[in-house]
Amino acid sequence: MPGPYDWYQRGLELLQSGDNHAAATLLERAAAAEHGKSSIHEALARAYFGSRRFDDALEQFGVVLEISPANDYALFGVGLCLGRLGRLPEAVGHLRMASVMHPENEDYKRELARCEARLAMQREEEG
Repeated sequence: MPGPYDWYQRGLELLQSGDNHAAATLLERAAAAEHGKSSIHEALARAYFGSRRFDDALEQFGVVLEISPANDYALFGVGLCLGRLGRLPEAVGHLRMASVMHPENEDYKRELARCEARLAMQREEEG
C-alpha cells in the first residue's frame, strides 16, 4: 500500500515531467501525512509554482523557511512568488538574501536583476 514516501517519489517524477497539477495532488497527500518534512514542502511549493498557484507556493516555501531559515532555495522561491504576485519590494529583499548566500548562482542573480528593474520602472511610473 502506497504511503507518504511513495507519494513523494511519484510526485517528484510528475514534477520532473512537467505535470505540476498531478504532482501537487500527490505531494499534498505526502505533506499532510508528513508535515514538517522540508523536502516534501519544497517539492509541493515547486508544483504549486509550476501550476501558477503563487499564493499556495508562497505558503509552502514559508513552511520550508520555518523548518530551515537558512535555506537559500526557499528564499529564492519566496522571492519568485512575491514577484509574481506583484509584491516587488518584498521579492527583492528575499532574492537579495538568496543571492548573498550563494553569489555564484546565476538564476538568483538573474531574477534579482529582473525584479529590481521591474521595481525601478514601477517607482518611475508612480513618481
